[in-house]
Amino acid sequence: MICVSIGRGRHRHVMAEHRHLVQQGAELVELRLDYIDGEVNMRRLVADRPCPVIITCRRERDGGKYIGGEQQRLLLLRSAIAEGVEYVDLEDDVATSIPRFGKTKRIISLHDFRKTPDDLDAIHRRLCGLDADLVKIATMANHPHDNLKILRLVSQSKVPTVGLCMGDIGTASRILAGRFGAPFTYATFHHERALAPGQLSFSDMTEVYHYDQIDRETDVYGVIADPIGHSLSPLIHNAAFTLLKMNKVYIPIRVPRENLSQFIDEAPELGIKGLSVTIPHKESVLKKVTKADGAVRGIGATNTIVFDGKERIGYNTDYRAAMSSLENAIGQPGDDASLRGKTALVLGAGGVGMAIAYGLVRRGAQVVLADGVAKRAKQLAERLKCRWTEWSARHGVSPDVLVNCTPIGMHPNVDETPFDKHHLRPAMVVFDVVYNPENTLLVKDALFRNCKVITGVDMFVRQACLQFKLFTGQDGPADLMRDVIKRAIAAAKY
Repeated sequence: MICVSIGRGRHRHVMAEHRHLVQQGAELVELRLDYIDGEVNMRRLVADRPCPVIITCRRERDGGKYIGGEQQRLLLLRSAIAEGVEYVDLEDDVATSIPRFGKTKRIISLHDFRKTPDDLDAIHRRLCGLDADLVKIATMANHPHDNLKILRLVSQSKVPTVGLCMGDIGTASRILAGRFGAPFTYATFHHERALAPGQLSFSDMTEVYHYDQIDRETDVYGVIADPIGHSLSPLIHNAAFTLLKMNKVYIPIRVPRENLSQFIDEAPELGIKGLSVTIPHKESVLKKVTKADGAVRGIGATNTIVFDGKERIGYNTDYRAAMSSLENAIGQPGDDASLRGKTALVLGAGGVGMAIAYGLVRRGAQVVLADGVAKRAKQLAERLKCRWTEWSARHGVSPDVLVNCTPIGMHPNVDETPFDKHHLRPAMVVFDVVYNPENTLLVKDALFRNCKVITGVDMFVRQACLQFKLFTGQDGPADLMRDVIKRAIAAAKY
């Protein structure tokens, strides 16, 4: 179950959002009294409530907005109990000041906005001893291990416990709470009105992650990055899992560089069966795989890990997807000879650039690398035995195939291009791996010059389908994935 937090200044807005959420399927809401302007009319808020409620009035020191007197705040909580609300949230230091009354259940809560303490078990035992029906512990995640600490606590507790990590590193704990036995998790009414750091919206929790369908048997997949940004991978993989009625969920996971090794070691305990790997981990994660296919060894980077027992198997679907896109545009899929002898200028020597340059060299193309960091282009060129050029000299190459593997032109910097339009020729194939937006300035310029164009959406869907096959053993639903990503990109414009 998902508890949706409502924090509005006026009673009528709180009540309207409450009704709307119930119409959208919400079964439990939290009414944050500390957000209400002026005097709170408790009876008006809860008399005709359309679903059960948790009444919360959070002080500033606990992450709330209440600035009035403490006795007045406690009186509000007592009045909620007198009105017979389903739950009241009591901080640990005031729990003994408000006795049990009627049928109202007591949530004894603790919030730590700085860290996830090491003595969670001791804290939990203390909260349980305060006449708790439920315990809520919300802590700040400073590294991914904090998610595992809090979810272990939830799974081992005999008293129903809602354990969550805050912040973007803690997102995983919010989505996986139910898998580990939490009676509910928290979401916000709208993603722009999060009431706690890292809180997801009710629509994301229900429509993207399908939270209420997650159980102890759900297989977990995800994308690891730092920063995690607004990855579209969860949208398309979860849509595919839903279409094929698979008990699986795909989540975004922020993993800082220094925490990568420990996270990979602990991933199976979170239920993780497979990972998409992106910036900045594609190269460094190779140290943690136990097996790797030939492409991964040749490229020196992986973007996919499958956990199979004690094995961690690395793959590179960027490479296969990019070659498939190019061969389809130039000749026939699987036609390696279609690229032989062509001059290919690859802009960017990062993870994707490495994969595409490797594939082009293997297919006999005359590859030239250019990167804003000349040293990186030179090192990759030496390893692949191809040419490189300074970034400032890239327009002097005159390629048959131009591939942009840099983030230039990516949202929100949509007015930028990595290659001047005056150097585009109608005979060129222009491939931009940026997929948000699909029609980058480079793509628009190339279409205007009558070049043959491959967009990042094409490659993104192809690599996602390949990952889906590695994760599940079944072909990814390409048409669905393409539709989902295009709708998401279009929605992001508004």
